Amino acid sequence: MNDLNNDRPIGLGLISGGLDSLIACLVLKLQNIKVIGLNFKSPFCICEKAYKNAECGLNLYYDKLGIKTYYLQKEDDYLEVIQNPKFGYGKNLNPCIDCRIYILKKAKLFAEQINADFIFTGEVLDQRPKSQNLKALRIIEEESDLKGILLRPLSALLLKPTTLEKKGLIERSKLLGIKGRSRKKQLELARSHGILNEYNACGGCLLTEKDFANRMRDYLKFNKEPSMVGVRLLKYGRHFRFNGAKIIIGRNELENNFLIHLKESNGIIMEASNVKGPITLIQGNIDEAVIKFAARLTLRYSDALKSRGEVIYGREPDTLNEHLTVEKGTQEFLTPYLL
Repeated sequence: MNDLNNDRPIGLGLISGGLDSLIACLVLKLQNIKVIGLNFKSPFCICEKAYKNAECGLNLYYDKLGIKTYYLQKEDDYLEVIQNPKFGYGKNLNPCIDCRIYILKKAKLFAEQINADFIFTGEVLDQRPKSQNLKALRIIEEESDLKGILLRPLSALLLKPTTLEKKGLIERSKLLGIKGRSRKKQLELARSHGILNEYNACGGCLLTEKDFANRMRDYLKFNKEPSMVGVRLLKYGRHFRFNGAKIIIGRNELENNFLIHLKESNGIIMEASNVKGPITLIQGNIDEAVIKFAARLTLRYSDALKSRGEVIYGREPDTLNEHLTVEKGTQEFLTPYLL
């Protein structure tokens, strides 16, 4: 990073679609600090646009503040963080402290590339019980090797001054002293600077949700070499585990398309014959019993009226040349295998 001799410091901010990181940027912009945004994308983002694999739309309101935003991906090495978090999990499978350390280490490397002077976040003291208490904030700073150059503008007055504050390059009195879960102060600032209408909450993590966490545990158990591509599949469809194989049933056209797009080379695509219904994706250890099970599920979620019907399947969606006639699965039949 820079040696702090620049008259106008450059701050690299970790930004999400949430209000806190937006206000953190605003607070620094008001001090004439050059602010650059960095957003980490991953399959664990909760927002609707992430579900559709689209950009989060962060640029809509960061552009209004004159903030250039860069995007980085959480890569496959992040899955090791999930599997073996040094500082444990939150409520479900969310390694919040280790996650912050992971992205801050990546951010530090990026900051060096763009000659940023410091890194800042929208973290608020005691807003989250595990990852934003005073002890956790100190651990995150030390473990990410950012001691003295990691600024939390929203709670800075309640924390030790950073190097830039001590040198007078950031005016400490213009930082905030917010604590706890209320966002009253953040909303007041957003309204007073005309950016409230630009704010559209988009943060959050699927690893905090019980159902997704269960799918994730199952995925890690049955995949020796997990990947972010494989994780993306966990967001779509109804998931079943049978004889070690994974069967995913699409719930709408969007999910059907994603299942086809994300299919592994040895996966099988299945659908009901001559009636409307879902795309079924079969992956893993596939044998005759798995195919029959998947066929019964496929009929169960199709528009087939009869209790017995035909499915077609194959390796590619345009070559579904195999046929199988089975009994439609019942709710009692499928429930034990539903993830």
